[in-house]
Amino acid sequence: MPLEVTRVTSVDTVAVRPGRPLSGTVRVDGSKNAALPLLAAAASLRRGVRLSGVPASTDVSRMLTLLERCGYRVFHPVAEPAAVVVLPSPGGRGLPVLADAARIRASYYLVPPLLSAFGKAVLPWPGGCQIGDRGMEQHFKVYEQFGDTVLFDDTGYQVVAGSSESPVALSLLFRSRGASIAAILRTVVGGWRLELGNPNLSPETTSVLAALRTAGWQAHASDEKITLAPPLDAPAASTVSWTVPGDKVEAGTLACAIAATGGTGRIEGVNGSDLRALAHLLDWAGIPVTVAADAVTVHQGQQINGRPLRAIASLAPDGLDADFEPALLALALGLPGTHLFADSINPGRHGNLLPQLAQLGARIDELSPTQCRLTGPQRLTGAPVQATDIRTGSALLVAALTARGTSTLTGLDQLRRGHADLPAKLRTLGADITEVPR
Repeated sequence: MPLEVTRVTSVDTVAVRPGRPLSGTVRVDGSKNAALPLLAAAASLRRGVRLSGVPASTDVSRMLTLLERCGYRVFHPVAEPAAVVVLPSPGGRGLPVLADAARIRASYYLVPPLLSAFGKAVLPWPGGCQIGDRGMEQHFKVYEQFGDTVLFDDTGYQVVAGSSESPVALSLLFRSRGASIAAILRTVVGGWRLELGNPNLSPETTSVLAALRTAGWQAHASDEKITLAPPLDAPAASTVSWTVPGDKVEAGTLACAIAATGGTGRIEGVNGSDLRALAHLLDWAGIPVTVAADAVTVHQGQQINGRPLRAIASLAPDGLDADFEPALLALALGLPGTHLFADSINPGRHGNLLPQLAQLGARIDELSPTQCRLTGPQRLTGAPVQATDIRTGSALLVAALTARGTSTLTGLDQLRRGHADLPAKLRTLGADITEVPR
């Protein structure tokens, strides 16, 4: 039966007003960025998977609908609405037309499930946030290494399953998350062994490896290499249970909002180690952060020291996730010092974010399309702004909480692609955010 996991609302605008420092305790949802590859892994496994902690974001809802259209049986357990069960495709269907896949950026995760069900994947080019082209070159090299045939034109691409000798050994030119997960899932579909050099080791990748271990796969990861091998015994018929990790990006955004307002708050439901790079930057600026196994606590900064922030997005192990950079940039507008930000991973992101922050009065020097510099503290003034993509929307919420007067943020449909209801999370901490009916 069709799934509806998205919060139904007609509200596309919120009004944000400054107020008291944020405080209290809030719990994050499951991670959209982790849920999407886990759903693809579930569909690639050829056995039942029960996935808990599935976030009610629109991108996840679209992925579930697309899997259904590929013939996979997908449903919510009655007793756990935040869980999803994915069962193998019974077969007998023709290759689906998936034009709607162009609406999400991570649609490339559908290739392994389609190869598993049909031996062929036909997809439009990835869409989603307009933050630069989503390069597919490394993905295509991965599939070709497995013996697959890749064809593409202006409208999209197709991958036709081939065969390869096991183990498949390849090394990525750079630590692409999407290409790393493509190699892992293609290995699962083919039942091969894999040696992947220069892998991406983000929590989203390692959570897929951890999930596959529970299904009997032998998976090991180091900075240099990921190795993967099939289960030693025949796969069990029973359903395996996985859990989507807490949303580190939502947690990081909430942490920046607490810090920007001078508050103290605890954020639960997230693996604290996933936020160490962000916590280090806040500590450096004089805002103490306590990192626990399943939570982070932001403390009121007693001595904001004027040390310059250097928030450089990186794909390296333990590097700063690019999705943390926009919220950190919004926070830095209120911090003394001259701060540098860079995101070459998403080259169009600054082009979305900086003009919207300028509407609030931010003065930011654009050094290049991917680098910028600002000197704080700056006094912002409330104004109408727009969430042109997910991370721009979350950063604007952080900035608006410190601006004088009322800001109105439109484009919540973009924000809900990644977060079911980020404004509600901020209201839990005391933020003055009210919905403006359409």
